[in-house]
Amino acid sequence: MTDDTSGTLDEALERLHTAGPERNGWLSNHGPMAVEALVRHGQARSVHRWLDYYRTKLEDMPDGHTPITERNWREALGEPRHIADWTAYFGHELAERPWRDVLAQWWPRLLPGIAGGATHPVIRVGHAVRALLDEPGAATAPRTAELAHALGYWAARHAPLPSLGRLPGPPSGSAADALAGVPLIADQSGGIRERLPRLTAFPVWPMQTTVDAAPDAARDRLTELVRAAALRYLTHGHGEPVMLVHAATAPNAVLRTLPALPRELWAPSLDAAWAASAAVTAVYGPSDPGPRPHPAPEAATASPEEVFARAAAHGDEHAIKLTDTALDVAREAAATGQDPGPALAAALRSCALIDAPSTTL
Repeated sequence: MTDDTSGTLDEALERLHTAGPERNGWLSNHGPMAVEALVRHGQARSVHRWLDYYRTKLEDMPDGHTPITERNWREALGEPRHIADWTAYFGHELAERPWRDVLAQWWPRLLPGIAGGATHPVIRVGHAVRALLDEPGAATAPRTAELAHALGYWAARHAPLPSLGRLPGPPSGSAADALAGVPLIADQSGGIRERLPRLTAFPVWPMQTTVDAAPDAARDRLTELVRAAALRYLTHGHGEPVMLVHAATAPNAVLRTLPALPRELWAPSLDAAWAASAAVTAVYGPSDPGPRPHPAPEAATASPEEVFARAAAHGDEHAIKLTDTALDVAREAAATGQDPGPALAAALRSCALIDAPSTTL
């Protein structure tokens, strides 16, 4: 639950909604994701100062092109020039219908394009849904508008992965071993839009018989995937410290969205989350893990709140997002009698690997 009793999140979202979801043609606007995480983890007082720094990275929402309708939406799917049109479409839909109904209708339509926009759209949706689920009365106008922006971004950047072969899954059946078995693409040059078409095959994970008839099992395996991807950052994050964050944050966005979705959508959501995490791993993972770093002393003694304060002070949006996910993993570990230290160490690792912005909190 957020500690935002002052309306800081709503104020921040209103500031951000004059901007588009991208800059320089395709780089994502992380502002809405970062401010939601900052507020949630007790850093509401720093949100507007962080936005004052971040506003230099924002561009105005582009002009509309052609209105989206029930007749033409398929043709407009995956067309970035329709970003403003899609945002307006979802704004209208959410004004007319309950937000959960709109999400349930569009989630299965958008899910095949989960890797579009380097997974940022689904991550933004996950933050928006978490804010809407906070408490009775959380569906304020700015938070509902944020869902419209997030869904609109996803629709405009919708990009299915290429047709992939199926490799044998790990004998252990674990998510960690499945990620370890993902083959890296041979040519890791260029941006993610150039890399994703080079994917050829993923290990089969999880075994479908374990989740098809049991939505709760799908949720549990998704929780396992988020944990495995977050902990893998400890030994593999150095390969590409910024982009490998998304191997954990994308499936966690899906996990956060499950409570708002019909249960029959949970198993396909797991499949899509695995595809997204495996894709990021394949196109950015290093060929060899680095030496396992010694955990920062803070990981053994610091509370989750103190670790997040470290990320907030660091100031980079990717470190903030990875830490936000790592804290979910740490709390899940503590609740099940496991050691939260490795997850906290992964959060601190992101702060060490990712360059801090010139202006921090």
